[in-house]
Amino acid sequence: MPIPKSPPSPPLPRKPLSPETDVLTKGFDPRLSVGSARPAVFRSSTYVFSSPEAAERAFDLMGGRGQVQEGESVDLVYSRFNHPNAEIVEDHLVPLEPGAAAAAIFNSGMAAIITSLLAVLKPGDTVVYTTPIYGATQTFINDFLEGFGIGHIAVSAGQGDDMDTAIREAVNLRVVLIETPANPTIVMTDIRRAVETVAALAAKSPSNGRAGFDRPLVMVDNTFMGPAFQHPMALGADVSLYSATKYLGGYSDIIGGVALTRDLALMKKIRSKRSLFGNILQPDECWILDTRLSTVLLRMNRQSKNAQRIAESLAGHSKISKVYYPTLFEDAGQRSIAQAQCDYPGGIVSIDLKGGKPAAFDFLRHLRLARNAVSLGGVETLACHPRTTTHSAWTARELEAAGVGEGLVRISAGIENWRDLLHDMEQALDQVAEGY
Repeated sequence: MPIPKSPPSPPLPRKPLSPETDVLTKGFDPRLSVGSARPAVFRSSTYVFSSPEAAERAFDLMGGRGQVQEGESVDLVYSRFNHPNAEIVEDHLVPLEPGAAAAAIFNSGMAAIITSLLAVLKPGDTVVYTTPIYGATQTFINDFLEGFGIGHIAVSAGQGDDMDTAIREAVNLRVVLIETPANPTIVMTDIRRAVETVAALAAKSPSNGRAGFDRPLVMVDNTFMGPAFQHPMALGADVSLYSATKYLGGYSDIIGGVALTRDLALMKKIRSKRSLFGNILQPDECWILDTRLSTVLLRMNRQSKNAQRIAESLAGHSKISKVYYPTLFEDAGQRSIAQAQCDYPGGIVSIDLKGGKPAAFDFLRHLRLARNAVSLGGVETLACHPRTTTHSAWTARELEAAGVGEGLVRISAGIENWRDLLHDMEQALDQVAEGY
């Protein structure tokens, strides 16, 4: 049965909706899916144009030779560039991120990070980034970008003075990339402070004060806390990045990534690079991800409550030297940042076992409910040893400087009963040998 091509009805005037409502009502017209109440899957590599003129217009827009007019309906071209399921899930992602104007979907979180960076970086530019950060992100910046003449400055997470200095002294600063909380030490970095320092630099220096997306940009990897508990663009950031594999997908069964921007011109550049690289998420995965978005706030709230109860219960355990979790921050500056930019403490807990790597391995070996696996944000509880897995490519010096110790274990709380999870972790700790 042919799918109708009639344009959607103009939206009725309405008061702004909350994200949990908007995500179920925005960006989908049942008449374009043969009346189905929820989006269908559109598995097609190419799309039939409504007219030769429409084809010409679609390619002009795709090639950056024109701007979409308000209310204009543009024909699709080819699924490497865009497809209906990508458009639907992107429309549903925007209301979840306060301050966002547009979203782009990718086939992995790293694809979102790499494409967003390459959309704006050129040889001679510099990236300032926080550390610790996801291991592959650091490898991309330090190894790949450096090979193309793009410099970098690493700043320890949470060190606001050092961040200010790096921003002011960087040669041809182009991007400040922040991951907060830091992976896996849960250290917070002040997003608003970084934004204000970049703005002051742009206003003061003509070379760094270019208009629009040509000025230095602040990008935030918001995977750990967003979109439920932390809103980078509401704090002034330019780009919010996600591994959609984690909380957005929520079931450890798809790989995906997202970039959201407040500036439509910047999003145009990111999508142009996505079209060139061909790293758009495929229709089936877009459809699966879209089905998960309506429950992300519910799931993350349960996971945060579980994590907080587990973290606070394990604090002071005889075999744990430290529990890393926002409600347990001892540093006043860290508490202040968490209170200012996070609505809830989140679903990730890290623990540092006194016996180092042997104790950490013993703990992981004896878990029965929590699974020893990398990744995070799924409905099931996962635990891993970052130093030998997610951050294993780092040097010993980099690991020590970032606080990723031999005994550190990262736990991603799921939605199980928290008492069952706590009992599982306590019995695993009981079996960790004494005297390491």
